[in-house]
Amino acid sequence: MNANKKKFIYSFSVLSGTIIGVGLFSLPYIVIKSGILVTLGYFIFLGIIAIIIHRFFAEVAFKTPNFLRLPGFAKIHLGPTGEKTAIFSTTLGLFGAILAYLIVGSEFLKSLLMPILGGSDIIYVFCYFFLGALFVYFGIKSISKIEFFGIIIFFFILIIVFFQSKSAIDFNNLFSTKASNFFFPYGPILFSLWGASLIPEIEEMIGENKDLLKKVISFSIIVPILIYLLFILIVVGICGSQTTESALAGLSNFLGNGTMNALLLFGIFATFTSFVTLGLTLKKIFWYDMGIRKNVSWLITCLVPLVLFLIGLRSFINIIGLVGGVMVGIDAVLILLMYKKVNGKSILIYPLAIVFIIGIIYEIIYFIK
Repeated sequence: MNANKKKFIYSFSVLSGTIIGVGLFSLPYIVIKSGILVTLGYFIFLGIIAIIIHRFFAEVAFKTPNFLRLPGFAKIHLGPTGEKTAIFSTTLGLFGAILAYLIVGSEFLKSLLMPILGGSDIIYVFCYFFLGALFVYFGIKSISKIEFFGIIIFFFILIIVFFQSKSAIDFNNLFSTKASNFFFPYGPILFSLWGASLIPEIEEMIGENKDLLKKVISFSIIVPILIYLLFILIVVGICGSQTTESALAGLSNFLGNGTMNALLLFGIFATFTSFVTLGLTLKKIFWYDMGIRKNVSWLITCLVPLVLFLIGLRSFINIIGLVGGVMVGIDAVLILLMYKKVNGKSILIYPLAIVFIIGIIYEIIYFIK
């Protein structure tokens, strides 16, 4: 395997493996609430936008040769106000994402092991948390080598589940819902397609090959969309109106133990890899961009989501909707402004900024209601 192929495989697997996270498990419920056609429309529209924004950020990263992340880039290109805004949106967004992974990942771990080992719910939360914190401490190399195989496992588990349960899948379930919540999918789907915080990490892995990075970005967003659609087909096709917010809970009423355990393993791996890679990114923001000592950065990164969980923030769809619609939206606007600064004019900058600003306003109003 030549160097470029190796770089592509590892960087693609890290970025796509991070994108395929807890947002996946909200998507079947979104179809139930908003309809399959509306959901498909959002995937096409936001998928194209996500590729554009990720590529814009890659261009910013190439033209800012430092070991920095979004807040550091914003300080250089947008000044102190840009830096403070980026610190606010990025840190809160990553804390929210890590919290969502902790909520759902520990739930899956409990569902898989409690029938065998017993114990209380909180034991599985702490087991998931401590293992994730350990990986965040040791860094990206400790997980990047298994991320590629994780993507393959994701796909094959879904294929196996599809063929084992195809007799139970009713395609009419996909079209039996009405598009009564047109804007509801915006935040969760944007969240499920977002991996811009990893772009500087991927740029470090790839080096100076811009074309390879663009290819990695496109594949890392398109492949998750295809996996998401297969997952939606399976869950909604089987569960119909009984689809639950976390998807797998509803499936347990229809599938056998073996198939259900395979899906739980899939869920644990999907959330865990994202927990680790985003945790590492947040740690480096505190360390590189804010000048906080490495070990203190690690403690802040890991402990804050745990504390938020323990005080009762446990509704993951509300969390990812807010993070996707507001925090990701702010990050996207900052990326657009930085891209304008380093690359001059682009007819896409202002229309895209308007889309994200409208999304921010909607999600804030929805959350307040």
